[in-house]
Amino acid sequence: MDHFLYRDGALYAEDVPIAEIAAAVGTPFYVYSTATLLRHYRLFDEALDGTDHLICYAMKAASNQAILKTLAQAGAGMDVVSGGEYLRARAAGVPGDRIVFSGVGKTADEIRMALMGGVRQFNVESEPEMEVISAVATELGVTAPITVRVNPDVDARTHAKIATGKSENKFGIPIARASQVYARAASLPGLEVVGIDVHIGSQLTVLEPFEQAYRKVAELTERLRSEGHDIRRLDLGGGLGIPYTRSNEAPPLPLEYGQLIKDTLGHLGCEIEIEPGRLIAGNAGLMVSRVIYVKSGEGRDFLILDGAMNDLIRPAMYEAHHDIVPVLEPAPGTEMQPYDIVGPVCETGDTFAKQRHMPPLAADDLIAFRSAGAYGAVMASEYNTRPLIPEVLVRGDQFAVIRARPTFDEIINRDTIPEWL
Repeated sequence: MDHFLYRDGALYAEDVPIAEIAAAVGTPFYVYSTATLLRHYRLFDEALDGTDHLICYAMKAASNQAILKTLAQAGAGMDVVSGGEYLRARAAGVPGDRIVFSGVGKTADEIRMALMGGVRQFNVESEPEMEVISAVATELGVTAPITVRVNPDVDARTHAKIATGKSENKFGIPIARASQVYARAASLPGLEVVGIDVHIGSQLTVLEPFEQAYRKVAELTERLRSEGHDIRRLDLGGGLGIPYTRSNEAPPLPLEYGQLIKDTLGHLGCEIEIEPGRLIAGNAGLMVSRVIYVKSGEGRDFLILDGAMNDLIRPAMYEAHHDIVPVLEPAPGTEMQPYDIVGPVCETGDTFAKQRHMPPLAADDLIAFRSAGAYGAVMASEYNTRPLIPEVLVRGDQFAVIRARPTFDEIINRDTIPEWL
């Protein structure tokens, strides 16, 4: 469920007409619903009711500080994968003891930053990383809490580019080597082993891969405890999918996911961490764009938009589907027609949809890309010297620009021309 609904023939974000935002900030832009963000966070919190748990929002999905602060005030921790994300979380007021630091390529400087600023744990991805954390912690005279990310070799049944739990993926250490790696961790100075980490991928639409992975984690927990390790925290990652189209079968609900966690891991008495990102932010955001031209081609018509692949890259990168709807609701019985929906960037890949059935549209009409809140704004670029588009947060009948569109002068003046030119 989201809070983007038609009222009296116009699309609203909560209690604000989308057209009103477009008139104020221009197009294209992203808009997020506070009510949807909080509802989705609370669904996970309720799903784990009765367990000792922390929901760490995976901020790589959407990392604007206003979104982070909204979720942190509701009780969320943060899952970060870079020094920049760590600093964003701290700037949004998230205390270090609620920040989990993940990622396969943490640098010594990033590790030092987190140890000095406070961190809940590092999710360690390799033995060389573990040794660097040990060295930095020893240099600073502190103890670094760690989990080790194990790769359970489970097929997540998702897009190949967002699967992370198979043996050929770059993430984690093979679960078969866990005993040796944990023994090494216990022998290094400056480290405190607190648990196990696992994350098998993103946009999972069935629970079976989670069950396979979590049963392996349960067995590993008991084995590592028998080997003398104090495993008291299980970081289970994220990955639960969202419905990108309203016509397909819905993915499992957070409540079902929470029950699976309790069934497979509840007997271990561990604190549970989960790191949802897409399910919290995805359906909480739209990208709104304006039709520039309607162009008749050879056997097809094109809607040419002012939004482009640099603003929303998921269709070009992942062949991802987004429902696309007009901001003005079509009258009942309106005959739909197929369009190729494209942007203005000089790439054939700048195509959002082919032969998508839409009501008849004309230049200057507004359309909205649903389920664009996750991996939209954060993956945007300034390709073709196109400014990053504004982000807007709605709460009830209020809206605020939470990232402004830069001017062309601001973009161009970042360049520095050498003296010899």
